[in-house]
Amino acid sequence: MGQTYFEKVWTAHRVSRRAAGEDVIFVDRHYVHDLSGAEALEALDHQGRSVARPDLTFGSPDHTIPSARPRGAAALAGQTIRLVTYREQVIKQHIPSFDLDHPSQGIIHVTMPELGLSLPGSIVVCGDSHTCTHGGVGSVAWGIGVSDIVHVLATQTIVIKQPKTLRIWCEGQLPEESTAKDLALFILSQHGTQFGVGHAIEFAGPAVEALSIEGRLTLCNMSIEMGARIGFVAPDEKTLAWLKGRTGAPSGEEWERACEAWLALRSDANAKFDREIVVNARTIEPQISWGTSPDQTSGVAGYVPSSGDERLAKSLDYMGLTAGQPLAGTAIDRVFIGACTNSRLSDLELAAKVVKDRRVAANVEAWVVPGSRAVADAAEALGLDNIFREAGFQWREPGCSMCVGANGDIGKPGQRVVSTSNRNFVGRQGPGVRTHLASPATAAASAIAGYVTSVKGLLS
Repeated sequence: MGQTYFEKVWTAHRVSRRAAGEDVIFVDRHYVHDLSGAEALEALDHQGRSVARPDLTFGSPDHTIPSARPRGAAALAGQTIRLVTYREQVIKQHIPSFDLDHPSQGIIHVTMPELGLSLPGSIVVCGDSHTCTHGGVGSVAWGIGVSDIVHVLATQTIVIKQPKTLRIWCEGQLPEESTAKDLALFILSQHGTQFGVGHAIEFAGPAVEALSIEGRLTLCNMSIEMGARIGFVAPDEKTLAWLKGRTGAPSGEEWERACEAWLALRSDANAKFDREIVVNARTIEPQISWGTSPDQTSGVAGYVPSSGDERLAKSLDYMGLTAGQPLAGTAIDRVFIGACTNSRLSDLELAAKVVKDRRVAANVEAWVVPGSRAVADAAEALGLDNIFREAGFQWREPGCSMCVGANGDIGKPGQRVVSTSNRNFVGRQGPGVRTHLASPATAAASAIAGYVTSVKGLLS
């Protein structure tokens, strides 16, 4: 019997198996940020311990920093307890850090892959549930809690039970107006938020192969919304081309050997998965969420369900929607293009294509928050910032911003936001804020219209 990609990577990193069935796994890369990372580093310090492998640990502040331009003296000086603690500890523990004045600063799940620090066949962990994002370049990556962060900092290993395997095979090709975000939201709408629990998801098939690496990062980002801590796309020639020459990637003869080894890890033709799901990508229209969970999603041209259970009723009450109403035409107050889901250069290029020579509706406040300093610089070199500004968007500084609401970037109670982030939970973007998840294209189109609308006809 052949092996899956996941099984090959996992076995190669297993240090030992405990009697209880848990594995001790070696960690290739560990990322820390200014929330859970700061807390764990402080706990390690209180124990009088040092980081075992600071050379394999990297950090960047992203969660608690404001995105307003220019960043004020308070942010640069670190006037939040988490940021102060983070800075003190990364210096004390000799951890490489990409701080606010560093050209590589950004959201952990954007900047680390673009630096080539996350690589195929590697085990990556971070104190953030969306660490699964790094699976877009073939890393086996997942988010961990503070106690596990402390353990990894002290030992460069983690103790965990091996997950089962699940393959989501995506047939066909996405329509022109649909994106990786629409694919992720569609899967959630069909299968819910629990189907991946206890599994590592391998996304595969023609529709996945056709995605750019940045699209794959978006798809893998929402594995956790599907219930799986781990989601990935096995590396192919497209992965290698994207990684080649990046700072953290091998070079020369080492690069050639690494490429050969990475491609050899791909799932064997006769590998058996514990579970498989088939998705037809051909019919996936642009999606938008209507409820308070990512699986409460429909096509933009669809309707709010007219019947359901108590969960449906609670969601509609919070969202201020009526059963059976069309989603298109729903008035909005804000648009947020950003987050580790959709803040990469290709996301901003797509949104800019939609808004070019158009204006944001008078009733809408619209933001663009690049995922990293490198993304911001590249976008500005292409003039995308000017396109957004001329359309009426705010062009802001890199960070998590309005995705998490831990940095002052929040909406007002009752406001309706079309957001390219990954979670639409109650209060996620501020108390009483109503969040609709969508792709950058749908978010941009809705900003121009002033209400939920499809991007159809705006990309030609």
